[in-house]
Amino acid sequence: MPGMKLPGNFFLVGLMGAGKTTVGRALAKATGKLFLDSDHEIESKTGVKIPVIFEIEGEAGFREREAEAIFELCQRKEIVLATGGGVVLNPQNRASLRANGFVIYLNASPEELYQRTAHDKNRPLLQTADPLGRLRELYVQRDPLYREVADLVVDTSRQSVQGMLSILIKELENNAHR
Repeated sequence: MPGMKLPGNFFLVGLMGAGKTTVGRALAKATGKLFLDSDHEIESKTGVKIPVIFEIEGEAGFREREAEAIFELCQRKEIVLATGGGVVLNPQNRASLRANGFVIYLNASPEELYQRTAHDKNRPLLQTADPLGRLRELYVQRDPLYREVADLVVDTSRQSVQGMLSILIKELENNAHR
């Protein structure tokens, strides 16, 4: 399986904890592409962690930085990009992703995502009294946007990374032959 040639960019979207970074790394390795993570790119450009940006500039300030990063990253070729969970809130981001690559929505239930993110302090939107309730709100708000931008929707519940990867590779090969 490693080094399969599937042309173009693959962009992963989904809520926090859906597995975008983990699955993205594995997909990049399997297809011989460069793996990038938009949150990591923003952190290396600003020199601070995402929660600090949220604290200082608020969510709006972060979203501006994110839109800039997405626009730049979408100009790259042969990459696998893990995006931040809120990337789809901006219509320009959705347009950039759609126009420059194959978009994969990693979908999981809020309950599943809660189990995966419960102990992660790097999630500014979950620093609330009711993180599960917050995830449910985010899901309701963002799921239609993820679906709108996605070329492929994959359910990540109860899937191992290897299992996900084989499903993805099969789907991507099928799409490449259309």
